[in-house]
Amino acid sequence: GANINRSLLALGNCITALAEGRRSHVPFRDSKMTRLLKDSLGGNCRTVMIANISPSHRTYEETVNTLKYANRAKNLKTQVARNVMSVSAHIAEYQRIIMELRNEVADLKAAAAGSAKQVPPHGLREDTRP
Repeated sequence: GANINRSLLALGNCITALAEGRRSHVPFRDSKMTRLLKDSLGGNCRTVMIANISPSHRTYEETVNTLKYANRAKNLKTQVARNVMSVSAHIAEYQRIIMELRNEVADLKAAAAGSAKQVPPHGLREDTRP
């Protein structure tokens, strides 16, 4: 129970910091939950928060706190931008990588062929002593 409350407090601190525009320091590292929600809260995402409240008079205090919490979250605005790259850019990049790898394989084959010529068959070396 205490860890959940601590995580919710840390989440509230992050939401407050982001909603106020204090982007110099947002305490995402204060709990595991805020670390997991970092991209959803301050990143390039669309995020929905659902506040569950009760009409019962017995839970009036929790309902008010939940609505206050949801109101702070409502003030959080993120800028969503599409992460789009053209297919031709990907294809050109992959073709460049393939060409580099083919050149590397050719260089390694040439080096292996050159070293194979230097070593006599069966791994025996010639005696070069005078």
